[in-house]
Amino acid sequence: MDHNLQQLDVSIGVIVYNEAGNILNLLNALEEQNLSTVSIQEIIVVSSACTDGTDDLVREHMEDHPKVKLITEPERRGKSSAINMFLQNAVSSICIIESGDTIPARDTVEKMISPFANPVIGMTGARPMPVNHEDNFIGYAVHLLWRLHHRMATISPKLGEMVAFRKLFNEIPKDSAVDEASIEAMIRDRHKELKYIGDAMVYNKGPENLKDFIKQRRRIETGHLWLKRMQNYTVASQKSDILMQILKEEIREYPSSIVRIFAVMFLEQYCRLLGKYDFYVKKRNPFTWDIAESTKNLNKGA
Repeated sequence: MDHNLQQLDVSIGVIVYNEAGNILNLLNALEEQNLSTVSIQEIIVVSSACTDGTDDLVREHMEDHPKVKLITEPERRGKSSAINMFLQNAVSSICIIESGDTIPARDTVEKMISPFANPVIGMTGARPMPVNHEDNFIGYAVHLLWRLHHRMATISPKLGEMVAFRKLFNEIPKDSAVDEASIEAMIRDRHKELKYIGDAMVYNKGPENLKDFIKQRRRIETGHLWLKRMQNYTVASQKSDILMQILKEEIREYPSSIVRIFAVMFLEQYCRLLGKYDFYVKKRNPFTWDIAESTKNLNKGA
């Protein structure tokens, strides 16, 4: 480490529910990060009522990796509740939240944390990269939505899957179904800036079938409606002017895919209508959500 540069300490929270298939790969990826100005102080796994042996794998891993810690919840109370347990135990003033079903690239932590040398930066986000095959409609839809997310985030930061932020609070709303967006709102309320790190990659797995795709997208829409009502915050993906801009860019770059692009947009609008129905009619807030099982195994991707 160059001692002429400011060292930035970070606590990493890994939020898991039945992640036995990925948790060791994720912990190894975090421990093998290429770091220069950043020091990982701890990796706290918050496990919510896992029943697949995830906790045992973490405990065994901890024997040779003293930075790894485990907090267990006896029942699932939602991801935001698990994040609050992490925040209450984290020792660093900068935190990373990462979902247990993702894998960061080797330089992602350094790229996400180094911007915090600037005191105006309050939150950063990595670029999610799906491992799904694109040779079917759902795989294409997953890649398209994350590509649009990337285009959008370069215009107006929308951060998700793996985020870093200053610990300016000890908890987030426990009944938020869109935890990263809730953190965005709280960081902006404290007059700090968001920064999207487009070359900091985190690999994830999107749904593999239509049922899981709809389940996931409708839950996210419901969460964003809750966020607007409860925290008076609107994420970039809910702003029609930005959506039109990035769609035009996508069509310009991939004109031969225009039919598939519009098919995915039709499906997305259908999911948003279902989300609105859940929120306004059924009065639902899915902060503890049904898992889309096909998103869980990164090894099944490309």
